Amino acid sequence: QSWFIKQMDQWLDGKGRRLVGWSEILEGGLADGAALMVWLGNEGAMTAVSSGHDVIMAQTTHTYFDYFQSRDRAREPHAIGGYLPLEQVYKYNPVLPQMTSEQAKHVMGTQFQLWSEYIHNPKHVEYMAFPRGCALAEVAWSSVERKDYADFLGRLDTHLKRLTTLDVNDR
Repeated sequence: QSWFIKQMDQWLDGKGRRLVGWSEILEGGLADGAALMVWLGNEGAMTAVSSGHDVIMAQTTHTYFDYFQSRDRAREPHAIGGYLPLEQVYKYNPVLPQMTSEQAKHVMGTQFQLWSEYIHNPKHVEYMAFPRGCALAEVAWSSVERKDYADFLGRLDTHLKRLTTLDVNDR
């Protein structure tokens, strides 16, 4: 796998492109120009940024939107498992506390995952994505110091009205 990843990195580099791979590409060492999509805890992120590699933070604990939004699974649409409420998404900080300011510069951002093997139709996708997508957008675009969950909820109410007008099936 490592040999193949390094070959692909070189090929992509020759085409003016960049390799971005999930946490598993750490096995055997990262290819020179690769960026890491971190989904398996903090250790991989620290390994990558410590060696000067960029990361996109996509950890299951805060960014997997195919997880349930309530502990009352009987009242929720089908999901893969796990529990990820709105507040937990909002509390996410893609820059880990143990990162130095130099290492933090390698955090390119975050993204949410909404794997669809348990999603039956577009309205189900919307339900799983909203309003958690709104929370993660603010996480990605706001400094930690400016984040305020109560304030976010007040502003979210206005946005949810927009989603309703647009016939988006938010939770």
